Amino acid sequence: MDYTLHQLRIFHKIAQVQSVTKAAEELFLTQPAISIQLKKFQEQFSVPLFEIVGRQLYITDFGKEIAETAEKILNEVQAINYKTLTYKNQLAGRLKVSVVSTGKYVMPYFLSEFMNHNRGVDLVMDVTNKTRVIESLERNEVDFSLVSVVPDQLKAERVPLLKNKLYLVGSPQLKVEAKDKKMGFLKKYPLIYREEGSATRNAMEEFIQSRSISTYKKLELTSNEAVKQAVIAGLGYSIMPLIGLKNELKSHQLEIIPLKGLPIITQWNLIWMKSKNLSPVAKAYLEHIEQNKDQLIGQHFDWYEKY
Repeated sequence: MDYTLHQLRIFHKIAQVQSVTKAAEELFLTQPAISIQLKKFQEQFSVPLFEIVGRQLYITDFGKEIAETAEKILNEVQAINYKTLTYKNQLAGRLKVSVVSTGKYVMPYFLSEFMNHNRGVDLVMDVTNKTRVIESLERNEVDFSLVSVVPDQLKAERVPLLKNKLYLVGSPQLKVEAKDKKMGFLKKYPLIYREEGSATRNAMEEFIQSRSISTYKKLELTSNEAVKQAVIAGLGYSIMPLIGLKNELKSHQLEIIPLKGLPIITQWNLIWMKSKNLSPVAKAYLEHIEQNKDQLIGQHFDWYEKY
């Protein structure tokens, strides 16, 4: 057999995402290039690695075993690369982080300087929902997570990074009368919520209940971006994290509606399990954050601190 590391990497990714198209996107290759390499890889085995049913690709049992072996080989190759860099006195390894969806507007700014100064470090960042973020910590799948609410039962250490401010926002086209103390406008248009389990959803519901606010009805969408676009379109109002609204506020697609009791303020926290044995890369990153977080906030979030 004469397969290459490139082919192993491609097949492993296809097995992960169950799609040639998605594999091409994630590997930044064209779909024809992926298909050609997959065909050449398959030609070296007398047993099918995959099958196509309808338009869906399925990995066979044999293919799954090959994918698992490919992953081990690729990890070993990566380890060789890390060891080479270590002998050159360079920090090398993998930093794994999980981030709640709104945290994608925060975390990159606390990563960029560290990654640029340590070229031997590979970053794996998973942006997902709160439940999955906590699970990834508990299963020891990541080094750190970024959350705005730390579950009480979670035995975690933390470094506070940035305040999380939530405001009521709407589209200027709805022409809200900000001085309407009875909040009658909330009886004309729906409130738009995130999905169940979202920290933003929980904070919003607690605020609505504490103020006994009567609303027209509520809509539920499954991502912060979807909520934002719905509010911009004039579909209703929502209480949203300020951190993801910079451009929309600047371009006047959205406006903050003054409301007593707002903003709701929580805290973005970088957390890790107390029992976690941090790798040299993770320890170096934690030291970087503790030493530079104030500077990074001043450098990247000056606009945010003014609200």
